[in-house]
Amino acid sequence: MTTTRLPRKATVLLAGLVLAALAGCGSAGDKGPSEALGSEAPAQPPVKAVPAAPAGLAGMPPLLDPNDVYAADRPNQLSPVVKDFPSRVYVPNTSSNTVSVIDPKTYKVIDTIPVGVQPQHVVPSWDLKTLWVNNNRGHTLTPINPATGEVGEPVEVHDPYNLYFTPNGKYAVVMASMDKELVFREPRTMNRVKTVPVTCFGVNHADFSADGRYFIVSCEFSGELLKVDTEKMEVIAQQKLPFEGAMPQDVKISPDGKTFYVADMMAHGMWVLNGEKFDTPQLLPTGKGCHGLYVSRDSREMYVSNRGEGTISVFDFPQKKLTKKWLLPDGGSPDMGGVSADGKVLWLSGRYDAEVYAIDTATGKQLARIPVGAGPHGLAVYPQPGRYSLGHTGVFR
Repeated sequence: MTTTRLPRKATVLLAGLVLAALAGCGSAGDKGPSEALGSEAPAQPPVKAVPAAPAGLAGMPPLLDPNDVYAADRPNQLSPVVKDFPSRVYVPNTSSNTVSVIDPKTYKVIDTIPVGVQPQHVVPSWDLKTLWVNNNRGHTLTPINPATGEVGEPVEVHDPYNLYFTPNGKYAVVMASMDKELVFREPRTMNRVKTVPVTCFGVNHADFSADGRYFIVSCEFSGELLKVDTEKMEVIAQQKLPFEGAMPQDVKISPDGKTFYVADMMAHGMWVLNGEKFDTPQLLPTGKGCHGLYVSRDSREMYVSNRGEGTISVFDFPQKKLTKKWLLPDGGSPDMGGVSADGKVLWLSGRYDAEVYAIDTATGKQLARIPVGAGPHGLAVYPQPGRYSLGHTGVFR
């Protein structure tokens, strides 16, 4: 038999085709070499889906740092909206029905503004453009333009003891203390959107969770706390504080967003609360008449005013303990206030002494004691760092 020999090039080509065919047995389109040999591929464990993190409040600007809700509040980190505003301290005098305006450079009152009956707090708006004076018994909000100092026409709002804004800027939330209501309003016109009746007495202060989905409210006169769903605008939990005669005041969240602190002027300390679990909080004694809570510009410390003894306690967040206590010379009644834009001065109203205190945050030394009207309460230092305001005397993120 005659054997036909293929040319060398053809032989090489044929060998390449055979190898390609064999390689094709394990290609992505086939079932793999094990099944080609008549056996099943070994079973693989099912892939478990990782649950997604709960979505934050729709429309809320994302945190600059997920581990620090106050990352936007660093010294002199002023928004373009407020960077040219004059630095002032606005003091509502509840018994004089006025707002004293202090120049922080000279420690002098440079203006006195007549407002409505019983002004309680001066509150920066969410967009930072307006200061709202809460005339509690006058049932109005008086707008002040912080760029010019001009006073606008009062807006009718019933029982505005305090005022907050949802983190997405969608609603203003009026703490209607005597009406026993949380009233959600349009944040510029203050038109009523939804009224949420509550069963506790004296709703007054609040703070929002890191993701903005809920906020914790203190009820001063019944010693209770509320947990409110921001988007649904509904109370979703309520508890009585475990102290006879409790009177919760200011509320502030920790920089890492894991803990809420609630000042209590009758328990003489702060309640330490897990906001997610909303279980029974623990009491951390600070001083007589614990009242206002203010976070330092580096997010490391919180200044706690003890109104009943004329002191300020300093709480260290990383160490989770009190590290210092400052005593006001000649006593006093330190109440509500705020921290200067550079973080160097803590400003507090002297509620029962018709005065305002300026305190050095590095040393605790009193820098000034300034006479103002009668019954000074929720003063606002303005402007302050931050991208938007959650309300009260200036809670910024």
